[in-house]
Amino acid sequence: MSKQKFAFDKTNFILLAVGMAVVILGFILMTGPVSTPTHFEPDIFSVRRIKVAPLVCLLGFVFMIYAVLRKPKTEDKTEG
Repeated sequence: MSKQKFAFDKTNFILLAVGMAVVILGFILMTGPVSTPTHFEPDIFSVRRIKVAPLVCLLGFVFMIYAVLRKPKTEDKTEG
């Protein structure tokens, strides 16, 4: 009985899930109190929201690209 060959293996899917979790974490880090027309919130310029969160998102997207481009290991069974 022959196995179907998929482009991704289990490790690829796990890496994709980890990358997606890192991206979601980056978006969560971007959230915070909002400014209103009557009240200015200086936290919108915090280091966490302007520098750390976008960097975390970028790293998550790069990790997801690696997960997509990673080649699954193939088992070569030669009969002879």
